[in-house]
Amino acid sequence: MGPLDGDPAVLGRLVDDLDELGFDSLWLPEVLTAPTLDPLAALAWAAAHNPRLKLGTTMLLPGRNVVRLAKQLATLDRLSAGRLLVTFVPGLAQDPERGAVGVAGPEKGPRMDEALPLLRRLWAGETVDHDGPVGSFDQVTLAPLPVQEPLEFWLGGMVPAALERCGRYADGWLPSACTPAEAAAGKVVIDEAASAAGRAISPEHFGVSLAYAPGPLEPAMLAALGRSRRGVDPATVVPAGYDALRAALEAFLAVGFSKFVVRPLARPDSWRAELEALAGAVGDLQT
Repeated sequence: MGPLDGDPAVLGRLVDDLDELGFDSLWLPEVLTAPTLDPLAALAWAAAHNPRLKLGTTMLLPGRNVVRLAKQLATLDRLSAGRLLVTFVPGLAQDPERGAVGVAGPEKGPRMDEALPLLRRLWAGETVDHDGPVGSFDQVTLAPLPVQEPLEFWLGGMVPAALERCGRYADGWLPSACTPAEAAAGKVVIDEAASAAGRAISPEHFGVSLAYAPGPLEPAMLAALGRSRRGVDPATVVPAGYDALRAALEAFLAVGFSKFVVRPLARPDSWRAELEALAGAVGDLQT
């Protein structure tokens, strides 16, 4: 969902409203230089506040020590009774976020390629040795282990290397700011990469993270979207209005995508009113 400040009462009401209105999960992004909560800390708080809602994050992977990350996520999954949902992302390519992540752009992909198999092994309870940029360690066995066996991770990204990486390593794909046609084409590449690696990704594990505007997009936003996605109609990337959002989700469903993280572009005046409108507009879609 949209930006949240550090008011625990606001987060608590949002968590309660999501649960009451039938939403599956709370998703918090990790953007170091944005006015957003740290997802691990906030999701741990949400897990203690509510015993049912699933806990999702799009989390930075480059720049992290792999053992510490494995321990943190295993702990959160254990304490939340297996409610954790993780999508790893390389991070934004724009400053100041690019500098804050601390890993140069060309190094991000290799760091992810190095870390992902190690996370699998650590969460499986193996004793692991490794020497590389994501950590140097001998005879490490993680405990406690996650409740989920395995603790799955999805990946984001649309560039060819990200699609190949998803096919080789991930349990699912959650791109953002894409059209249904782009998502469908990416899914083909991922399925082919998975097959070449001797594995398969469940057809139920393809989703989209989709920003939307409750009303018409402001001219400045239209111009920004036009600059970032030249040749693409902004309305196909950021639906404006609940009818347009529903139509976009139906278009993604038609090309094989069934999981959706939806978020308003701006923080609404009332989260409860926004969630009620959202549930009424798209809550009956069959996924």
